[in-house]
Amino acid sequence: MSLPSNRSPGSGERPLLSVVVPVYRSERIVSRLCEAVRAALSPLHYELILVNDCSPDRSWQSIEQEARTDHRVKGVNLRRNVGQDRAIMAGLAHATGDFTVVMDDDLQHDPHDIPRLYSEIQKGFDVCYARFHIKRQTPIKNLGSWAAGKVGEAVLDKPPHIYMSPFKVMRREIVDAIVRYRGPFPYVDGLLFQITSSIGQITVEHHDRAEGRSTHTFWKQLQVFLNLSTNFSVLPLRLMTAAGVTCSASAFVLGLYFLAERLLEGIEVYGWTALMLVNLFFGGTVLISLGLVGEYLGRVLMNVNQVPQFVVRGTVNLEAPTGVSAAERGGHG
Repeated sequence: MSLPSNRSPGSGERPLLSVVVPVYRSERIVSRLCEAVRAALSPLHYELILVNDCSPDRSWQSIEQEARTDHRVKGVNLRRNVGQDRAIMAGLAHATGDFTVVMDDDLQHDPHDIPRLYSEIQKGFDVCYARFHIKRQTPIKNLGSWAAGKVGEAVLDKPPHIYMSPFKVMRREIVDAIVRYRGPFPYVDGLLFQITSSIGQITVEHHDRAEGRSTHTFWKQLQVFLNLSTNFSVLPLRLMTAAGVTCSASAFVLGLYFLAERLLEGIEVYGWTALMLVNLFFGGTVLISLGLVGEYLGRVLMNVNQVPQFVVRGTVNLEAPTGVSAAERGGHG
């Protein structure tokens, strides 16, 4: 499947496609990624925006080297590691294309599938996701993806058949709406489902990693889960309220039962072990509730303090972010 080639790379017009890729520990993959994108999208007028998420290796030097030989390759270097979604926000802030593709840096997402995503979004969708036949990723990441999908159905009204994939394409107006979000805990897929319900999906192959292993740990998956569940809904608080009411009602009924046995049957109620277990259960429920309230309050505090999503150390082949000023985005340092 081919893309329209009515725009030449040197035309000076807005690119048809921006491809945003967060980069972390990928110094030996960057050149292969750029070559794969060139093979898939040439001679289309596109830009490839590589966001170095303060990678400890030489990923930024690899990006600079590619940018020197190809003006379509553009780089954003962040001052500190901020995580995948905030790195994507940094890339989206610099994207100028009519359509923007987001994909991973490990070549598990094949750039040759971008034309298929573009073709599908032309049917009138605002966003088009890539769904995978088989997900070649760690069990922890599979579990995190499943949990995020279920929470998305509850708090975002996400259709059950839509997979919130990291490989997707969006229209220009959707990107413009996303970059207006200034909170310190962005979750791109959550923002998408808040902005539009016009979402398509195609099925593609998920490839093996080009090199190395996944850096998505349990704690990173937990952070994604918290961003989704607490940024877009008060449902967790309502669930804890329901749990508290259920526990209190159960304790009241149990108390009435023991009192009736004592008064009517004269039975002494024994059960030190059961009493301790009940106390531990209720104490744990209270602590979980307090922790959840604390999570919400902490996020409110960081929003009030205007903690930046990212701070840019430098760029290559790029001007200042479009749409929203760098000061508003916490952008350039």
